[in-house]
Amino acid sequence: MTTYIAVLRAINLGAHNRIAMADLRTMCGKIGLADAQTLVVSGNLIFRSNVASSAKLEQLLEASSTKHLGVTTDYFVRSAKEWQASIAANPFSAEAKNDPARLVMMCLRDAPAAAAVTALQAAIKGRETVRAKGKQAYFVYPDGQGRSKLTIAMIEKALGTRGTARNWNTVLKLGELAQ
Repeated sequence: MTTYIAVLRAINLGAHNRIAMADLRTMCGKIGLADAQTLVVSGNLIFRSNVASSAKLEQLLEASSTKHLGVTTDYFVRSAKEWQASIAANPFSAEAKNDPARLVMMCLRDAPAAAAVTALQAAIKGRETVRAKGKQAYFVYPDGQGRSKLTIAMIEKALGTRGTARNWNTVLKLGELAQ
């Protein structure tokens, strides 16, 4: 069995798309995923599966969430090996060390074109910085995300794909749990 990490998009934001993590773990057992664990309530899931395709697991989890939990949302699934490669590919090592809460990794549905990443960086009005590698994008928010004009809607429009982000502390913790 392969260990996977799944991050859910836009759940448990206020009263919107509420999912209890215990219910998410129970759902995983019902659909044949093993050893499901969650990390915080923002939709971080670690599990094992014999299914060898992240894309197939995304489809299975998305359909199952709608059926069993009554919530339709995107899942972004990476094997533990892929997750570790994404950690290693982080182009912002100084920020990861010095201010990991202001470093964000976004899991994307599709790898964006280099021109789209360049256009997004050019469109940023603040001090934020973006780089992408494969199906991950990395963002530094030196002034914090709360006041930033670099929103998920702007990012997704510019990159032409959907995604969900986690701060670097969460990225590292998920990597540890998946070992």
